[in-house]
Parts: sequence; C-alpha cells; structure tokens
Amino acid sequence: MKRICIKIGSNVLTKSNGQIDKQRIKNIVFQISELKKLGYQCILVSSGAVAVGRNKIKLDQKTDTISARQVWSSVGQVELLNIYSKYLNEHNLQCAQVLVTKQDFRTREHYLNMKNCISSLLSNEVLPVINENDAVSVTALMFTDNDELSGLIASMMDCKALYLLSNINGIYTGNPEDPNAKLLKTINGDINRLKQYITTKKSNFGRGGMLTKCSIAGRIAKSGIPVHIANGSMDNIVLDLIADHENVDHTEFIAYKKASTVKQWLAGSDGFEKAHVMINPGAEEALNSNNATSLLPIGITEIKGTFEKGDIVKIMNQAGKVLGLGKTSYNKIKAEQHIGKSGARPLVHYDFLFLY
Repeated sequence: MKRICIKIGSNVLTKSNGQIDKQRIKNIVFQISELKKLGYQCILVSSGAVAVGRNKIKLDQKTDTISARQVWSSVGQVELLNIYSKYLNEHNLQCAQVLVTKQDFRTREHYLNMKNCISSLLSNEVLPVINENDAVSVTALMFTDNDELSGLIASMMDCKALYLLSNINGIYTGNPEDPNAKLLKTINGDINRLKQYITTKKSNFGRGGMLTKCSIAGRIAKSGIPVHIANGSMDNIVLDLIADHENVDHTEFIAYKKASTVKQWLAGSDGFEKAHVMINPGAEEALNSNNATSLLPIGITEIKGTFEKGDIVKIMNQAGKVLGLGKTSYNKIKAEQHIGKSGARPLVHYDFLFLY
C-alpha cells in the first residue's frame, strides 16, 4: 500500500478564539477515509492537545510554564483523541494514540521498537494518531516541534510523502500578507537561501513556525521523501494534492535519491551524538564529492567528546560547520591512535554516514 504521513499544526486545528475547530478535524478524518479507499495507509501526526487543554482547564496564575504545558497537554490529549475517534467511527475506522519523546529515537533498538508498533497498527488497519508526550517532554527531551516529529516518523516508516499542513499555502518570498510576495512552488537543493524569506513567527499554541518546517522538509527530502507544505485550512487539501499536486498552490520539496533505512535513521538523530569529529579541508572535499566516500582517520584533526563503537558522532569542518552524522566503526581510543594516519579502516563507513 502507498503510505503517507500527514502532520497538522495547532494553527490549523484551532479557531481565532482558541477553541478547537471540530469541523476541520471532521474534514481531515473524511480525507483519511477517502485515502484509504484509494489504497493509501495514513499516519497522522496531530498537534492541538495543549490548545484543547487550555480551553478546558483554567490554571492558577502561579503555575509555571512547564507545569502548565504538562497539565494542558495531559487533559487535552484525551479530549483531542476522543474527537478524532468519534469522527473516525462514522467511517468505521479505528485510531490509536501513540505518544513519543525524542528519547524514543536515541538508539537503533528504540527506533525499531517504535517502528514495529506503528507497523502493527497499520497492518491491522488502525490509524496511528501520534503526538509528542508533552506531559513528560521538557527541555532537552523535547522535539523542536511536531514538524520535526513528523519528519522522523515519515523517514522511519518509509513513507511515499510527508504533508505538513499549516494555515498558509507554503513558503513565500516575503510576508505572505504582502501582495508582492510570491509563493515558491518547488524547492530543490540548498535551503539556506530560503532563510531570508522566512519569518520566525510561531503559532499561538505550537512551538514551531515556517523556519523549522523548511529545515525539516529539506532534510527529509534529502533522505528521499518528497515534502509538501500546504494550507490545511482548505477542505480536502491532501486529496487535491494527491490527485494533481502540480496545480495546487503549495510548496513542494523535491526528493533526492532514496536513502537507506539506516541513513534515514541517522537523518533524524541530530541531538543524540556522543562526540564531535573535526575534519580537514581534504576530507570535507572528499565527503562532498559525487563518489561514495567513507570518513577515514587521515582526514580527522580533532575529536571532542567520547564514544564507543556504534555511537553517533557529529562531523564538522574546521570552521565549525556541521556536515553530517555518522555511526562509528570503533571507539574513541582506537580512533585517536589513527588520527591523521593512512591505512586505517574508516571511522564512519559510507553506509552509516548521512551528510546534510
């Protein structure tokens, strides 16, 4: 079956007064039911729990920000899932709640356990409704936002496409409210040039914004999955995109060649590295060439931090720019014995290397 991941932001699911938009959820569920008839498996990453909880629970003014978010998300998640379940039942569909933290992606074992859970739900025709577990996710345990989470899920589950639904049509060459700003319909390649266009404004209830969408979309597209940023406030937007995406106003990040499952895992492992490996210009040039290249010790100049065999390391150039992530073939002690020397086997083999 064709498998896709749909992410819906808080700004799509809430009205201007902060109330949850049940008609919007109803239409999203209708689209999922129609997609199932067309042979698609859907994975839904849904924000909105904090917004729902905030409207149900009035907290003491002395409540700190983290505690407030924990209470609102805990209460709101129950209500949000009940709304989804109610509308899904009208189409004879079932859903399941999957709450995750960033730590669930920290090792290959955790990663595969979560993948097995979602795969089992899909094989039994149950819709996974995934959200970050805000009740326990604080500071370092948090995703940037659900855009990051949906990107990780799309890579993990080898989806054919990722749909990021916001309250605007996509990425513009300026403020979307400016009539002179143009919609960028396709993006292929380096995304750094886009930062000049993108506002850092975030939604009222979410943590993210278009800047994080752009960053995640670029990374996921590089792993081989096309990403579509579209207006989730429009009825049947996903159905329209699947039917004829070239004629729907939105932004598409063109996918690169499909990456291996290990490289897809590495693409989402930023933040779990155990050490930084600094490399010289020659090694950087070799990694950036079109030929498949592993990271050899002769190109390493310095190692900051410690690691064991199989740990993830962040690879950086002499200027401190992050080039990518890799899974090590041996530990730091052995690596330091071979720094700058030829003849040693790769610290990171090409098959376990993901470059930004």
